[in-house]
Amino acid sequence: MNEQHPIPPRGPRRALLTTAAVCAALTLAATGCARGEDDTAPSAADEGGGEGQAQVLDEAASGDETCSAADHGIEAFDLTDKTVGFSQSEAESNPFRITETQSIKDEAEERGVDLITSNAQSDFAQQISDVQDLMSQDAEVLIIAPLNSDGWKPVLDAAESASVPIITIDRPINGTACADFVTFIGSDFVEQGRRAADQMIDTLGGEGEVAILLGAPGNNVTTDRTDGFVERLEAEAPDIEIVFEQSGDFTREGGQSVTEQLIQTEPDIDGIYAQNDEMGIGAVTALNGAGKAPGDVAIVTVDGTEAAVEHIVDGWISAVIESNPRFGPLAFEAAEAFGAGEEVGTNLIITDREYNAANAEEELGNAY
Repeated sequence: MNEQHPIPPRGPRRALLTTAAVCAALTLAATGCARGEDDTAPSAADEGGGEGQAQVLDEAASGDETCSAADHGIEAFDLTDKTVGFSQSEAESNPFRITETQSIKDEAEERGVDLITSNAQSDFAQQISDVQDLMSQDAEVLIIAPLNSDGWKPVLDAAESASVPIITIDRPINGTACADFVTFIGSDFVEQGRRAADQMIDTLGGEGEVAILLGAPGNNVTTDRTDGFVERLEAEAPDIEIVFEQSGDFTREGGQSVTEQLIQTEPDIDGIYAQNDEMGIGAVTALNGAGKAPGDVAIVTVDGTEAAVEHIVDGWISAVIESNPRFGPLAFEAAEAFGAGEEVGTNLIITDREYNAANAEEELGNAY
């Protein structure tokens, strides 16, 4: 997508459903857990490094639909007796995917679970083949980080025939919960877009011209992060105009290339919303090369990588909305609870922090 385009005018213990229970089970950071007024919640800094980085469920956003092994038509099992297959969708060349895969590997090792992995290198046909191959290697539980949401019927049919439960992380698979898959664990991408818009509004004082560096075309994350951003600007800041949209494919090189084009067509651009940190860092490179100074253009990104948060500290990036990739503990907790016959929420939405000039230096240790 190389041209600008117009913006179109969303009984048993209930495991992984009640936020407080999950926080206790996984020793997650108390800052993200719902607490009563009489409770005292220590900060992430008080808790120390690892806990401040952990994923925390958003109970309200997760809803109350559940799935158990009995509901799914699968006999209960002990996860430590099973082989788990993990399918990564994208090359581990950016911090999100590196951290995501390592989190899965670390949790499997911590729990003593046999794990086999694959990486589709951003090739969807390869990912379908990879997951089928994982099952042929006797993977009895699947954790999938899908490249796309559609096109999974061959895998879903094969998994159903083999009674292999599927847990999806980061991006959903389009299908029927508790029939095609057990649960989706991930962020609310529309809300991420809204929060990015809030940061842009604050930085620009509610007026100016902005550009969107879109993620991969046809990806639900791209669509949702765009919808949330546009919706919030239209509602809260009608004097901020989106004058440019183009895909940088979620890559640093793409973000740099698109921003170089942006500078040629919109040299006085006020703000850039990059739908991931890698594109935002590419934008910084392009702006720096064009002679811009830190703060000349407000940049808001999504992810929470260390490099992006460091750019807040040095003044190049205004704010970063986190998208936490540390899925290992929640994914394996869901698999274990499901295997034990407990009810697992079918839509497990996590909370995401945000970084800005007020907290970036202090919170840098929680970036990835």
